[in-house]
Amino acid sequence: MGEGGFLATHEGRRAYAQLLSRLQGARKPTIARLNGHALAGGLGLVLACDLAVAAEHVELGTPEIDVGLFPMMVMALVQRHLGRKRALELVMTGDRLSAREALSLGLINRAVPAAELDAVVGALAAKLAGKSQAVLALGKRAFLTAEDMPFPAALEFLASQLSLNTLAEDAAEGISAFLAKRPPDWKDR
Repeated sequence: MGEGGFLATHEGRRAYAQLLSRLQGARKPTIARLNGHALAGGLGLVLACDLAVAAEHVELGTPEIDVGLFPMMVMALVQRHLGRKRALELVMTGDRLSAREALSLGLINRAVPAAELDAVVGALAAKLAGKSQAVLALGKRAFLTAEDMPFPAALEFLASQLSLNTLAEDAAEGISAFLAKRPPDWKDR
């Protein structure tokens, strides 16, 4: 048991769970930049981010099963990213995935040579920064909320979110800019 005993260890785990929740619920988009392996809790951090770019040499996985621990908290994220059979295989075997395998499974968005990692992450961040931050925040919140809803309820909820979206100043600006064939001047409202 860690220093401070069981309660301190449990509080540390709760803090990690809160970190995952905060990362996923962050108002602004989050991008994981992987230039080292993402294993166990590290994989959880990657999956809690909205987007992930990895260097090709990176490995991802849940090897804690090999020391008698099950990836309990990380499993909540793995379940949302993979189908049941593939998710169970990942958490039960402890196998490591290459960046290419993780890309093919949808765990990351891009696998690039290490020398290109910063440029690719920078370009992705710049692309997101060029969007309406208010609309991105609304859309991200709607995505995460609808993800756990039954399909009919999700459609109903998303229809209401689209109505809210159309009331945003940035929606009016985006449409005006499109019609005028000019770049939008976002106000993030």
